[in-house]
Amino acid sequence: MVTWFAEGSLCGTALYSQGFCCPLRLQKKLAAEPDHTDVTLPAVERVRALSKMGYNIEINEDIAPRRYFRSGVEMERMAAVYLEEGSLENAFVLYNKFITLFVEKLPSHRDYQQCNVPEKQVIMKKLQEVAFPRKDQLKRLLHEKYSKEHSEYLKSQPQAMAVDMCSERLQKMSLLEEERQRVAQLRKMQIESEQFRYFEDQLQRQELASRRDEAVPKVPEQTDGSCLSQTPRNHVRLDPNRNKPAAPVPKPAATLAAIQNQRVEGLRRVLIPRDLTYRFLLLADSNTARGIETCGVLCGKLTHNEFVLTHVIVPKQSAGPDYCDMENVEELFSYQDHHNLLTLGWIHTHPTQTAFLSSVDLHTHSSYQLMLPEAIAIVCAPKHNDTGVFRLTSAGMGEVAGCRLKGFHPHSKDPPLFTVRTLCSCCKYEHRQLYVPSVTNVDIKSETPLEK
Repeated sequence: MVTWFAEGSLCGTALYSQGFCCPLRLQKKLAAEPDHTDVTLPAVERVRALSKMGYNIEINEDIAPRRYFRSGVEMERMAAVYLEEGSLENAFVLYNKFITLFVEKLPSHRDYQQCNVPEKQVIMKKLQEVAFPRKDQLKRLLHEKYSKEHSEYLKSQPQAMAVDMCSERLQKMSLLEEERQRVAQLRKMQIESEQFRYFEDQLQRQELASRRDEAVPKVPEQTDGSCLSQTPRNHVRLDPNRNKPAAPVPKPAATLAAIQNQRVEGLRRVLIPRDLTYRFLLLADSNTARGIETCGVLCGKLTHNEFVLTHVIVPKQSAGPDYCDMENVEELFSYQDHHNLLTLGWIHTHPTQTAFLSSVDLHTHSSYQLMLPEAIAIVCAPKHNDTGVFRLTSAGMGEVAGCRLKGFHPHSKDPPLFTVRTLCSCCKYEHRQLYVPSVTNVDIKSETPLEK
C-alpha cells in the first residue's frame, strides 16, 4: 500500500459539495422547527430543534453494516474535533446521530447479527463511555448558553418577559421529561439488545452441545473450553461502568469564540491540493501505459467546519481496463485510524476513456456519499488530458440506491445524476489563499518517501 502525506505548502482548490456552489447558496433554513438560531425562542425549544437534526437518519439495507461501523468511527472522530474547536452545536448533533444510528437504526439491519468486526466493539464502547455522557453534558452547556441569549433578548423586550418566562418553564418541564424518557429508552434498548444476543448465543451453544451428546452417547464430550467459556464478542457489559465518571467535555478555546454560532445545516467545503492529480498520475503511470485502472482513497482532516484533503492512500488492488477493486481493506483502516484520518472520497483513472462516472462508478461512489454527504469522486483521464470532480445529486442518490443491477448498465440522464467540475475551472471558486499541503509518495509500512 502506498500513501501520500502532507509536506510543503500549496494553494488549494476549494469545492463546495452541493453542486460545488459557493457557501452563500448553501444557507438554507432548517427543516426542523423551531430554528435553533432564533434567540427569541426559549432555550428548551432551540435545544430540541438541534436534537431533531440528530434523529433524522435512515439506513440502506444494501450497504453492509461494516460500512456503517467504519462511518461511525469517523463520525465520532469528527464530533471530537468539533468539541475541541468549541463548536458545541455541531458536536451535539453528531453525537445524537451517532446514538440514533447505532442504538435505534442499525440493529434492525438484516445482516447486523452476522456482522462481527473490530469496529463494532469500538462503537459499543464509544456509546457507553463517550457518546451518551458527552451528549448529556453538551445539552446542559447549550441550554445554559441559549438561556443567557434568551435572557438578553427579554431584557430588550420587557413587555414579553413575564409571558415568555412562564411559557418557558412549562415547556422546559415537558420537554425535559420527554427527553429523559427517550434517553432512558435508548439505554434500555441497547442493554436489551446486547442481552438478547448473549442469551441467544448461549442457547445456540447449548443446542450444539446437546447434539454432540446425542451423536456420541458413549464418549464423554471433551473440549478445551476455548469457545464455550468465552463471552460473546459482541456482548458489552454495561453495569460495571454505569457509575464511571463521564468523559469530560473540553472547554471551548477563547480564540474559537467566533465559530460558536456557525451553521449546522448544509454541506461543508472540501479543499483539494492542486498537484493531487499530477502526483496520482505519476504513481499510476505504469498501469496507465498498460491500459489498467488505478484507484486510491481520499483522506483528510476536519478543521473549522472544512475538510482538508491531506492524504491519498493507494491500497493493494486488482484491476483491469475497466475496473479496479481494493483488497486488504484492514490495512487501509489501520492506517487511517493510526493517523486519525477521515474518508473524503476516492480517485481512479480511466486510461483510455474520458473523465465520467460509469454505472459501476455511480454505485461505488453512492456508498461513499451515503457515509459522508460531502464525499467526492475524482476521475483522471490522462489520454484526453481531462480530470473531473464528481458528486451525486439528490436524484442520483435516490436512483442508485434503488437500483439492484450489477456490472455496467444504463441509468436515466434526466434529471442529471451527478454534478462535475474540472480542477482547472474550479480554481475560480478559490476565495482566499490557504496553506494546503503538497503531497509526497510514501511507503505506508515504513512511512519513508519512495524514490521518484
